[in-house]
Amino acid sequence: MKASYRWIQTLVPGLKASPAELAARFTAAGLEVEGVHAYGAACASCLVVEVVSQRPHPTKSALNLVTVDRGAGSLLEVVCGAPNVPAKGGLVVLAPLGVHLPAKGVTIERRTIAGVASEGMLCSESELGLTDQGDGILVLPAGLAKAGTLLKDALPETCDTVYEIGLTPNRPDGLGHIGLAREAAALHALAWKRPEPAAPLRMATGNVESLARVTVEDAERCPHYGASAVVDVTIGPSPLWLRYRLAALGLRSISNVVDVTNLVLLEYGHPMHAFDLDRVRPGPDPRSIVVRRAREGEALKTLDGADHTLVADDLVIADGEGAVALAGVMGGASSEITAGTRRVLLECAYFESRGIRRASRRHALHTDSSHRFERGVDPGDVSEVLARASSLITELAGGAAVPGAIHAKAPPPPPVMTTLRSHRLDAVLGVAVPFSEALAILTRLGCRVQAQNPTTAEVVVPTHRPDITREIDLIEEVARVRGMDAIPAVLPRVRPSREDAPRERISRRARAAGVELGLSEAVTYSFVSRAALEKVGAPPPTVVLQNPLSVEQEVMRTSLLPGLLEALSHARRHGERDVRTFTVGSIFLGGSPEGGGGGLPQEPVYFTAILAGERAAYLSKPEPVDVWDAKGLALGFLRRVTGLRTAAVVPARADHRPAHLHPRGAAVVTVLGNPVGSMGPLHPDVLERFDLGGSVVVVEINLSLLGSLAPQPVRYAPIPRFPPSARDLAIVVHDDVPAGDVENAVREVAGALATEVTLFDRFVGGAIPADHRSLAFRIVYRAETQTLTDAEVDVRHAKVVAAVSQRFGATLRS
Repeated sequence: MKASYRWIQTLVPGLKASPAELAARFTAAGLEVEGVHAYGAACASCLVVEVVSQRPHPTKSALNLVTVDRGAGSLLEVVCGAPNVPAKGGLVVLAPLGVHLPAKGVTIERRTIAGVASEGMLCSESELGLTDQGDGILVLPAGLAKAGTLLKDALPETCDTVYEIGLTPNRPDGLGHIGLAREAAALHALAWKRPEPAAPLRMATGNVESLARVTVEDAERCPHYGASAVVDVTIGPSPLWLRYRLAALGLRSISNVVDVTNLVLLEYGHPMHAFDLDRVRPGPDPRSIVVRRAREGEALKTLDGADHTLVADDLVIADGEGAVALAGVMGGASSEITAGTRRVLLECAYFESRGIRRASRRHALHTDSSHRFERGVDPGDVSEVLARASSLITELAGGAAVPGAIHAKAPPPPPVMTTLRSHRLDAVLGVAVPFSEALAILTRLGCRVQAQNPTTAEVVVPTHRPDITREIDLIEEVARVRGMDAIPAVLPRVRPSREDAPRERISRRARAAGVELGLSEAVTYSFVSRAALEKVGAPPPTVVLQNPLSVEQEVMRTSLLPGLLEALSHARRHGERDVRTFTVGSIFLGGSPEGGGGGLPQEPVYFTAILAGERAAYLSKPEPVDVWDAKGLALGFLRRVTGLRTAAVVPARADHRPAHLHPRGAAVVTVLGNPVGSMGPLHPDVLERFDLGGSVVVVEINLSLLGSLAPQPVRYAPIPRFPPSARDLAIVVHDDVPAGDVENAVREVAGALATEVTLFDRFVGGAIPADHRSLAFRIVYRAETQTLTDAEVDVRHAKVVAAVSQRFGATLRS
């Protein structure tokens, strides 16, 4: 929305704020001024001058030497090549030496053109920054001003400050200068009276109903259709002040009658349209105007020359033969104003906004008219808008207004009324506001106080503010007009989580461990979709949002996996194949009244990590991550978080396997023999549902189960004084024997002498029987007080061999 500071200042005579101050006040009150532009800046320095004489240039046939009077008999000569220099006595615009013309980016200097010095420049509209027309110099009307007058004083509309206001859709009153003037007066506590249209200069005989009849067939889409008429008009160019006022606001001057409709649009924010009454085609009822739904497939050529095929949902204005305008969007070419127009029918209506919005989108016609109707115009100013337009046309086009006006309308809806309570006002704003001050603000905004006592008032909302319907809306109006800076900033009382609480301690340790293991932390939403939970086979949601932002955020998560997998899917769509990430957060599972929580959900804290892509390789070919990467991550994580080396991974039983894990790689993670999580590769179905591709392994740890485990202190040992003695043990066992069980047995039997037990090889095939495998362990023996002899090591190692042979049916591999 473009707005004129000069126009607003004219409508609010007592306004003393500068353009910058008013822009700042508008922005603070919610009418954001996104830009401030100077219109016709050069006009503040250019002069109105009178042509004294002109003669041809001595050497250039295309140039003339024009002598002008710049006031008080001061003459100077300028070189001019314009073809429209007026005769002696004509008024033109001079840019004296030293004047800067921002529109052209030049500063006027003394120049010698083909041997003749020029003392300035006679300017066109484009050079002055007024319009884009530059075919000739600007010739002013005779008698406009005395020679030597500044152009901005002779024609104030040539110099203005234009605001670019980013209006929110709920403020349609700001789409007209009267609404902005009301706002400016309210913000500056100025008394303001809405301007009344002047009476027409001339009146015709008869009445408007003898010239046209209006029938509204769809009162729901058009609750009010108003029309008036002006006859004996003369179509011609608009006066300069009107042309420049429109140009400053981005509209091109067309003709005096059309320009009047555009001016009234910008003034009231209420669109209107002018028909050539003589081009309204007769039907059964001559000069009949019908507001109806379009016939399916009906054709309409709009003012922009485009042909449109209408549908039954379009609302049109029709004459006796067919549609002549797409209601609220654009008029038709069949009845447009032309140079031969003598009788004008003016339309001002109130159209239902949703229908206008659909028609505008359907036909790709976003116009100044549709922009306003879509947001909601004032249904109470139809008569005023018609009167203002009729008066201006009689003034500018020499016509005569036909007495009366046509108003085809349904009964108006009752006015919106709401109650404002003083204690509620103070409670919401957090500051005591004098009730009389609040009511004065609402009155300046156009509200009417119907009943009042010291603490309560019944407020009638004006029709130009469709966004005010409740008490809280009135409170918001009081707050923004008084100024948000008048509301003290008080930090709310909060009860933050204690950093030494178990949940916080374990969460911090988990995040630190994840980073130490080379993972990147992802912060995911607690809100997810039902579909995402179903994709990973998570428990069904128990906390459902009543008013979610979107279907993707309709429930509280019961697993951290959907957020991480969606992030992985996004990364892979953008070409990132290798991902190492984790997240820490609560999930929300079903609670029960018997649990002491009153049915509130349980909120265990989980650590979930995913590895995707290929593991790092330096001297070998990269390989995809697999279950062993997941196992290493799980054990390394638990050792860092708990300080215990008793974490283990055991295959998951079929009846306890998480649905999202692959059956051949799913495992349970335990600490001190108690399950605390799961790990393994993702199930192929899950990979497909999230369109992941490639291998992905997952680790999930229930941190709430670890919260009671205090981290074990790190114990440092001195460097061993005595040398180690290593033995390798290669045994053949059945596939059903876990290597971890064999390792635990070796540690148990070897006792304190075995400082290290490491599985360094697994082999199948060759001489190894079917369904069996070879496991090779390296056992390091060392004593703290002496050097072990070979005999002592052999005795202990023999016990280890006997134990694993007896327990697991193992045989030594030769």
